[in-house]
Amino acid sequence: MLNGNLFEEEENTLSKHNILIVTCALLLSNAMSGLDSTIINTALPAIISDLHGIELMGWIVAVFLLGTAVSTPLWSKLGEHLGNQVSYQIAALLFVVGSLLQGLSTNITFLIITRTIAGIGNGGMISLPYIIYATMYKNPRKRMQVLGFVSASYSTATIIGPLVGGFIVDAFSWHWIFFLNVPIGLLSALLVKLYYRGAKEVRKTSPIDYVGATLMTIGLVSLLTGIELIGIASWHLIALTLIVTIICFIAMHHFEQHVPDPIIPGRLFKNRSLVIDFSLFALIWGAFIGFLIYSPMWAQGLLGTTALIGGATQIPSSVTDFLGSGSVAPMRKYFTPQKVIAIGIITLIVSFVLLLVMGIKTPYWLILIAAAFEGFGNGVCFNELQVKVQQDAAVDDIPVATSFSFLIRMLSQTFMASIFGIIMNHALRDGVAAANGKITIAMMNKLSDATNLASLPTQLIPQMRVILHAGLQNIMLVSLVLMFIALIINLWAQSIEKTKIAINLAK
Repeated sequence: MLNGNLFEEEENTLSKHNILIVTCALLLSNAMSGLDSTIINTALPAIISDLHGIELMGWIVAVFLLGTAVSTPLWSKLGEHLGNQVSYQIAALLFVVGSLLQGLSTNITFLIITRTIAGIGNGGMISLPYIIYATMYKNPRKRMQVLGFVSASYSTATIIGPLVGGFIVDAFSWHWIFFLNVPIGLLSALLVKLYYRGAKEVRKTSPIDYVGATLMTIGLVSLLTGIELIGIASWHLIALTLIVTIICFIAMHHFEQHVPDPIIPGRLFKNRSLVIDFSLFALIWGAFIGFLIYSPMWAQGLLGTTALIGGATQIPSSVTDFLGSGSVAPMRKYFTPQKVIAIGIITLIVSFVLLLVMGIKTPYWLILIAAAFEGFGNGVCFNELQVKVQQDAAVDDIPVATSFSFLIRMLSQTFMASIFGIIMNHALRDGVAAANGKITIAMMNKLSDATNLASLPTQLIPQMRVILHAGLQNIMLVSLVLMFIALIINLWAQSIEKTKIAINLAK
């Protein structure tokens, strides 16, 4: 239960009753995001098998994340101009429409397009609530407690997601998994409309930076396209997309210096503490997406489990994510912020080491243990870093710093999802080529769905699993490298933190 004293905010114009209902409504948005992420990963093997899209698997994940990423700063600005209430409602309804259309998809192209629409709505649904929390809960400790409930709602959804998603895929069709978000999204938007009225919101009168937003969007889409085309298109086309990316970013940098309210203020990068926070967010979430996407495929493709059992690999991480997030406030009594983050990073390293040393016949329970470490570390890092960003930013920059932290996370997940897709495709093509025609990509598509195993040549299944395992291990190795880089940055940040503490004590 949410404690009533969390709602005693002297600067708030909302009643405690309204704050409680709005908080619960926003928790629904977080639950929708958790539900979507785990359900899609559980259903991916069935989707790519049905729509014949294993080589576009990276796109299915990446376009949703890209839509989320490029729209996040826009939702922040829209909230500053139209108000967070209206902006959140628009975002939730856009997500609902995207979810409905995904459920109606009959081919991989339409699914990718509609997933992009849902991703754009998701950008507002996951970023605007944190800005609203910052206005409703001025006290950082109370806000940290609320973030614990945010993790709880996400964790609950991610526990339910694999089970419900796996059951739906096994018993009905993957199309139905997307319809679950429709009633939840409508309810959340309605509650915010009814109970967030009268909230004190300072709205900006300066125009929205549409030019900067357009240049950023084109640049990011071009960069993602260039990454996705590696290995399947000519280097001339890839070079062209990268040139477009560079031109857009240079133009954006030049233009942003002459507008009163830039989409991404350059002053954020002059704050060393914020830059460290953003860097850790990028590295940790880039590695995290590797586990999120590929753990169900590990169970289904290598161990031959059902979609339900494959999706259940994410349940331990969902439980421990909540435990990790909830442990941050108690740990802060004994450790500094960067030391708390270090605990999370080390836990994540253990997770990826376990995944890296796993063989093809690794027992299912060991995957669950790795998942438990992954969830705890992720929960610790998220809670501490999210509050730290809002504390490190200037008061006027809290909304844009919050949305930019989400942009960094989503971009990291987007591009790493694409890079992981390239790594997997490279392993698949190499393995198929080495099989001298005995194994095809179409057969590898079927391997990821246990219901199709009977249609594959029994004598070739072990060799096919060796091919898939090579790709999965390469992905986990890259994730582990990212975590070691994060640990190095964290150790540097700890030394800075220690120096600041010594200076403050000397005063």
